[in-house]
Amino acid sequence: MLTNFKRVLNFALIDFYRNKGMSLAAIFVLTIITLLITGLFLIHGVSDYLISTVQNKIDITAYFKADTGEQDILNVKDQILKDSPSIKSVQYVSKDDALNNFNERHKDNSVFSEALSEVGNNPFLPSLNITTSGDPSQYEQISNILQSDQFKNLVDKVDFSQKRDIIEKVYSITSNINKFGLGLGAVMVLVAILIIFNTMKLVIKSAEEEISTMRIVGASSWFIKAPFIIEGGIFGFISFVICFFITLFSVYFLSHMVGVIMPGFSLFSYFISNFWIIILIQLGFGAGLGALSSLIALGRLFNNNSTAN
Repeated sequence: MLTNFKRVLNFALIDFYRNKGMSLAAIFVLTIITLLITGLFLIHGVSDYLISTVQNKIDITAYFKADTGEQDILNVKDQILKDSPSIKSVQYVSKDDALNNFNERHKDNSVFSEALSEVGNNPFLPSLNITTSGDPSQYEQISNILQSDQFKNLVDKVDFSQKRDIIEKVYSITSNINKFGLGLGAVMVLVAILIIFNTMKLVIKSAEEEISTMRIVGASSWFIKAPFIIEGGIFGFISFVICFFITLFSVYFLSHMVGVIMPGFSLFSYFISNFWIIILIQLGFGAGLGALSSLIALGRLFNNNSTAN
């Protein structure tokens, strides 16, 4: 068994070096395809960050009556967190915090300052700012809970109705982005399979005479197919090594540029945190797709020859 494997591996390496032009073409195609798939994965990470950032800025606010105690508001916070597991965060804003935030935002606007001075006291209400995963139905559910009889003596109003249109538009846009990404990924995988299959078909076609000779002398189907499957795996492994270093250097040099455009997001950190996933993607699409395409192309060649005979 070990002797046969050595022979098969030797045949694969001999064919690899003998058909350098076809070998380089196959490696080039696999490298481009694997880079595109890797790029799509990185773009998905960027888009997820953007979507998450936008969703975190969309919230609804529950305003409490002016005489509501802080502990009562915190009890409401604990209750809605318990009743609504879809909630991502709830931020309590006291009357004093609301006033300070308003003054900070409008410190350069004298009109607002004068208006507050005329009012004399703090006009703001204590509140809870609530953020979910972005689904409008989740916000509506939370709004209904807060406006139910259970909390009617504490809650003054919930601004969901004013924000409904914005929440629905943001959710629609983010959902469409996710669907587009999945669709684009599926199309790219299909195109990749077709391209590499045809490339490996040409590689095997160039060795058709050698395959016929091996069949004449009584070589088994496994012994004929194995060198080409291994050769496809070699093409893929070489393309994986090339892709990995291209990706590493590209991510390193682009990380600062992306960070300027999207503060808070580090492309290089995303690469490091998903290091093994990227390795599996590149190795899977490289070596796996190369070997699988060889196997499919060989199966078709053998079926055609059997039909012809």
